[in-house]
Amino acid sequence: GGTPLVELTSLSEATGCCVLAKAEFLSPGGCQKDRVAQRIVEEAELSGRLRPGGTIVEGTSGSTGIALSLAAAARGYRAHIVMPDDQAAEKVQLLRLFGAEVELVRPAAISNPEHYVNVARRRAAELCERDGEGAAVFADQFE
Repeated sequence: GGTPLVELTSLSEATGCCVLAKAEFLSPGGCQKDRVAQRIVEEAELSGRLRPGGTIVEGTSGSTGIALSLAAAARGYRAHIVMPDDQAAEKVQLLRLFGAEVELVRPAAISNPEHYVNVARRRAAELCERDGEGAAVFADQFE
């Protein structure tokens, strides 16, 4: 929350009413995915699926991973992001800058067990199996 509203004056004049736009590019991660990440983390906390100091795991190729990494850092969690190895190096650098552990995998079809989303789901399950329930949560942005 807290991103400002900006009046689009040319549209306001053209339509005869005040047209406002939410300036999501001013949010910490630079896009609307910050809200999605915040909600995912809050729901995981409230449901007990994520305990203090746990790990947020997600398969992503972009903005959601950045937003989840920021949310994890702000709330004292770790972030483990699985993404295709053909993504821009700048994305990987930004994720690591925000404290995420980044696992790069070869691009694969979603039906393939080695698709980045499927790998992320497995990593979360492995962490919970090793460290107990609530040690990790698969963010599952697509569900």
